[in-house]
Amino acid sequence: MAWYEEAVFYHIYPLGLLGAPEENNYGEPVHRLPELKEWVSHMKTIGADALYLGPCFSSGSHGYDTTDYRRLDERLGTNEDLADLVGFCHENGVRVILDGVFNHTGRDFFAFRDLKAYRENSRYREWYCDVNFMGNNEYGDGFSYQNWGGYNLLPKLNLYNPEVREYLYDTIRFWVREFDIDGLRLDAADVLEHNFMRGLRGLANDLANGSKKDFWLMGEVIHGDYSRWVNENTLHSVTNYALHKALYSAHNDHNYFEIAHTIRRQEQMGLGGNVHLYNFTDNHDVERIMTKLNNKRHFLPVHVLLYTLPGIPSVYYGSEFGIEGKKMRGSDASLRPYLSLSELTAERKAPLEIMQALGHIHREESALWYGDYRELELTTTKYAYARGDLLVTVTNSDAEEHFDLPASGTYKGALTGREIKEDQGRLRFSLEGNSGEIWIPAGEKKQYEPVRTVIEVRDTSHDETSTADFAPERAKGKSYEEMSIEELQAEILAKLAANGPVTDRMKQDVRENVYRDSLLNWVKSFR
Repeated sequence: MAWYEEAVFYHIYPLGLLGAPEENNYGEPVHRLPELKEWVSHMKTIGADALYLGPCFSSGSHGYDTTDYRRLDERLGTNEDLADLVGFCHENGVRVILDGVFNHTGRDFFAFRDLKAYRENSRYREWYCDVNFMGNNEYGDGFSYQNWGGYNLLPKLNLYNPEVREYLYDTIRFWVREFDIDGLRLDAADVLEHNFMRGLRGLANDLANGSKKDFWLMGEVIHGDYSRWVNENTLHSVTNYALHKALYSAHNDHNYFEIAHTIRRQEQMGLGGNVHLYNFTDNHDVERIMTKLNNKRHFLPVHVLLYTLPGIPSVYYGSEFGIEGKKMRGSDASLRPYLSLSELTAERKAPLEIMQALGHIHREESALWYGDYRELELTTTKYAYARGDLLVTVTNSDAEEHFDLPASGTYKGALTGREIKEDQGRLRFSLEGNSGEIWIPAGEKKQYEPVRTVIEVRDTSHDETSTADFAPERAKGKSYEEMSIEELQAEILAKLAANGPVTDRMKQDVRENVYRDSLLNWVKSFR
């Protein structure tokens, strides 16, 4: 049993979280990285025991335009800072994986600088793909080359070149030796050369037989048959973008068949059983789950699914607080913000406590690591399945849903403490709308204290003076134009409450309005 099969990951984009400048001037190191220790302590409170940290190494801007693979980005600190942080993680039972950005480099990388300086005579001209000295580009280099994603900022490495491959393999050995990392997330794995990845797997196997047992390789793959990358010859896991999409759209469209079909399809690919894909609701490249959900009350069932479906759950920093993040004018900056942990913890306790409860359950229940998945009941608005001897039920409907499941014995809800008993080999019970529960066989497993915050959050629609679910406190000192969607919704509800009783229908109208211009007009209409 490998450590990563039982892990809950916490994903940090350090340049954003630590408020580093967008551009690197390659000056004296600024020791920001040690500030992550408080986030490591925090992630443990939500049951996360593995940190995906990246990108970390010297780059010109966003971290994926690498300048030096063997030096921590100057905006974050020094190599000693990274070694110290990984050591702190290990002392606290947290594994660490780093971003391996091996498909391309930045234009400041030593090999590309040499190519610009010496052109046809550069000893590194074969380090890059399709270098053409009859071409040109927007930088006026006097030559063209293959890049990643159409961006000449990211010249593509020639991974067919043995010298390039060996340089990168040596870099990984350096990271293990100097920083004691536990694995890699491979950027743009869906376009990496397969022989290069086979060599990576051989290196991982060598490390596993030596100093780094269960060295893990996980790749960023968007589309396609994941078994092409996940097998005994290449990677251990990939990013499960198929499930990522299904998790939010199945709630927005009220169609749980999409999630069930995704799981079935992956089983058909041979990705069931002991294959553990990397599951997530959001990350540094996609909008936050709270932004994607039309109904914010779906935060709970979405995360019950994240923590209980087959795979390895991952939480992107800040999303455990229910923050929003939307791409603006094609920029990812709003998805990678600076955050204050103390402010978030004080203001957004409800979603945090939900995540803490789910993380605790995942840590205690081995059926969520290795238990067989069995679909039990499925409609567009309700979904039930077993993981080993556990039962999971979720709803995406505003109305109460009734379940009738084949099971024997007595079960207790890990989130609510509610107890249900079989009747002639069936469990018949109702679940309130937009909710979820993990049912544990009573008396056989560790029993959990009811999570009061979960119940309170799910029931806020019955409180005539409450504000929107998961909404932060009113944004004091901000103009309406500066407020987030959530803050505008909270402000509108506060104004409505000041004018009289706020009905369930009124609150629903506010929650379902996620359009900034409409909310601005609405909040300004009050006298």
